[in-house]
Amino acid sequence: MKALAAIFTALALAFAAIYLLQRDPASVPGREPLIVYCAAGLKKPVEAIAEQYRRETGVEVQLQFGGTGSLLSAIRVARRGDLFIAADDGALADARKADAIRESIPLVRQHPVIAVRAGNPKSIRALGDLLRADVRVALTNPEATSIGRVTKAALGTGYDVLAAHATVMKPTVTDIASDLTLGAVDAAIVWDATVPQFVGLAAVEVPELSARIENATAAVLASCTQSAGALRFARYLAAPEKGGVIFQKQGFQLAGGDRWADRPVLTLYSGGVNRPAIELLLREFSDREGAEITTVFNGCGVLCATMKTMGDASAPNFPDAYYACDLCFVPPVAEYFPEAVLLTETEIGIVVRAGNPRNVRTLAELAQPGLRVGLCNAEQATLGYMTQGMLRSVGLLDTVRKNVVVEVPTADFLITQMRAGGLDAAIVYRVNAQTQTGHLDFIVIDHPGAKAVQPFALRAGSPQRQLAGRLLDYFKAHRGHFEAAGFRWRGDEPAIRSSKIEIPDWLRGPGPNNTAR
Repeated sequence: MKALAAIFTALALAFAAIYLLQRDPASVPGREPLIVYCAAGLKKPVEAIAEQYRRETGVEVQLQFGGTGSLLSAIRVARRGDLFIAADDGALADARKADAIRESIPLVRQHPVIAVRAGNPKSIRALGDLLRADVRVALTNPEATSIGRVTKAALGTGYDVLAAHATVMKPTVTDIASDLTLGAVDAAIVWDATVPQFVGLAAVEVPELSARIENATAAVLASCTQSAGALRFARYLAAPEKGGVIFQKQGFQLAGGDRWADRPVLTLYSGGVNRPAIELLLREFSDREGAEITTVFNGCGVLCATMKTMGDASAPNFPDAYYACDLCFVPPVAEYFPEAVLLTETEIGIVVRAGNPRNVRTLAELAQPGLRVGLCNAEQATLGYMTQGMLRSVGLLDTVRKNVVVEVPTADFLITQMRAGGLDAAIVYRVNAQTQTGHLDFIVIDHPGAKAVQPFALRAGSPQRQLAGRLLDYFKAHRGHFEAAGFRWRGDEPAIRSSKIEIPDWLRGPGPNNTAR
């Protein structure tokens, strides 16, 4: 019966949502109303935030409330709408598994408590007290609500005993909180943030429930046709000086939203090797988010030097995210970027003209008389620094340098000069040569260091840290772009601490990493 009731509830919510969508659009010309499915436990703050947002922006937000599980069922039926505000992480995972959502923005954190009337007249101190004959208990349906599901998971086998003893089981957390205020029951298991929303209630913390901290999260629906508008409202909900003020007044703990900006600006520093894979993705992400992405491409030595020159991460143009050419250029700025996600890797090799007329096969053959060699600058570029380390480790640095006719900040310049006939050989990344098949040949270098791994790092304390995190997620969702550009994918690996990155022995010579350590 409970499952059947949940199905009927979901259908009712779906039909209600479709009705809302068929109504006249918002009165503001050129702006469609946002359709938002919201967990019932968040009703009071979200209603207040939506009204404040309407007054400030002119955008109408049409809200549909219910148990999180019921809302997700309604979303699957209606297949229309813009945002889903789920009360717990499990519901968000279910929505993602069903391919019902895209981007997500954590809003607040909450955990279950035992709610009682003020003064705790039944002296309820522990979960066991809920099983007393003189205690009437209210629960929510675990198939329809987040609080019900989280409670069931927290109590394990003990949940069935409690459910059998319950006086009533309702479809939303606000329903059972209302029953408690009316005196229809003596206790209810609700979110900690639900208690201060109802006059005359108090919370009893118990260890079995306190550890179950969950994020209430706003997620863009797969059916959303106005992603920039939906994300704008989600950012407003999460912003500490906007929606955050209202959430906190009503007893919620904030999840750390970005500072509010109508059109946020994100600054990304990126090594030049990454450019072919991410330029299009950056434009797409910017359009989808309604954000501005300021991207600085350069050699990582230059990028690190620029950051160090600024001296303070609070400088206006200090990057919010850093996508390096290789791990070795993360330690110099680890104080700003404490964690790195390895996204891709690419081989380092020798590029020669098609057919290899000078018969260059190894590093040693770069020293043959009369060969015009191009390298990247060791102080400016990751590739130059790694090239220098490889040549030094095999005793060829001085002999090869006699043939070097040009040193540049990025390998793109070397490819251009190879095509123009100004060089006979150059050391580049495989991705640099990817588009030159038929004109240039790429020869893999036989050396353990002939590989660069590209890490992506978020700046600690960035006012747009959540936005930068969504950019990382967007990159991860488009693996094919990186592979098409010639990279090997590594984006599924766990993040690593920047302070734990070890510089290999063959790179331990003069250079920026060692002076910074």
